[in-house]
Amino acid sequence: MATLASSSSLLHSSSSFNSSSTPSVSPLPRLSLKLPSSSPSSLSSSFSISPSFLAINSRRFAPNSSYSSTVIQASSSATEKKKVLIVNTNSGGHAVIGFYFAKELLGSGHDVTVLTVGEESSDKMKKTPFSRFSEITDAGGRTVWGNPADVGKILEGEVFDAVLDNNGKDLDTVRPVVDWAKNSGVKQFLFISSAGIYKPTDEPPHVEGDTVKADAGHVGVEKYISEVFGSWASFRPQYMIGSGNNKDCEEWFFDRIVRGRPVLIPGSGMHLTNIAHVRDLSSMLTLAVQNPAAASGHIFNCVSDRAVTLDGMARLCAKAAGTSVEIVHYDPKAVGVDAKKAFPFRNMHFYAEPRAAKEILGWSATTNLPEDLKERFEEYVKIGRDKKEMKFELDDKILESLKVPVAA
Repeated sequence: MATLASSSSLLHSSSSFNSSSTPSVSPLPRLSLKLPSSSPSSLSSSFSISPSFLAINSRRFAPNSSYSSTVIQASSSATEKKKVLIVNTNSGGHAVIGFYFAKELLGSGHDVTVLTVGEESSDKMKKTPFSRFSEITDAGGRTVWGNPADVGKILEGEVFDAVLDNNGKDLDTVRPVVDWAKNSGVKQFLFISSAGIYKPTDEPPHVEGDTVKADAGHVGVEKYISEVFGSWASFRPQYMIGSGNNKDCEEWFFDRIVRGRPVLIPGSGMHLTNIAHVRDLSSMLTLAVQNPAAASGHIFNCVSDRAVTLDGMARLCAKAAGTSVEIVHYDPKAVGVDAKKAFPFRNMHFYAEPRAAKEILGWSATTNLPEDLKERFEEYVKIGRDKKEMKFELDDKILESLKVPVAA
């Protein structure tokens, strides 16, 4: 049976899952963040870290744990010019992470080379963010293409201070880059993992230290990097928005809203997820490069610090487009569709919290979905996607099953 959404809060702060407010849901201790008194982005501030960070995926933060007397002081390396290599994927939503990271590093005075998988002449390079790589070269960066397994031949003789692998999802893909980096004298190795490796939990949000799927490829990579490098860090992103992203997120909603079509959301629409602007991901990575001692040996949830309901995302997109939206809920099994093909997000509570980045790196989120989505809609219209002819065959199948009239 189809159901129409009722009004509810659009955005949820992660603190809504604090044990003090929902003890029946979160009986385990939760963390009370203690940020430096000065600007959270200041690298000169000193702060303490919990010993719990010294073990990978060991346990969650405890709110009343006594912090060790170890104080990590931002060193001169924070302003030291670094030579950084970004091994960038040529597909999927993660490609935009490398694009933003490169531009932020260049803006901070670092030397950047981006090695993108494949060939520069391929059709994939005609899409964003690759079609905008001139923004990297114009800022003084370098872009090269090839097989990451041949990184030693492509960049023969070059030495880098830090390497980010934003490509591999398994050890077979990443190992050649790790081994080359170690043998060539790279000091710091960073890896883009995924928050999708966390096992489902009865205690959302996911925090660093939560149980992960042992057979996930990213887990094997994280383990190998930790064994090879003394200075390493792994970053686990979720969904993201931002100019240059070539994987639909907000566009999926805009496509339906501007054409007066209902937005079909599996389940109740009250499932929580996390959607971050990619600039927050790149700023977190940049802090790790500028303060490697603090980042070393840690896993960071590379996400925003607020959750949003699935219904809330639809409403926020409609508000950004200056219109209203009809939301229709459905049971994927009842209508005989695969929710993964019919909807861009997971049909469950799926959101992580960036505790480690705040506590260890002094990072702070800037994602503001209501405002960021306005900017994203402006670009959506600017490129003419609102006028593009589209088919919604799977949507129509669901609506027909629900006996909901299909727009002509």
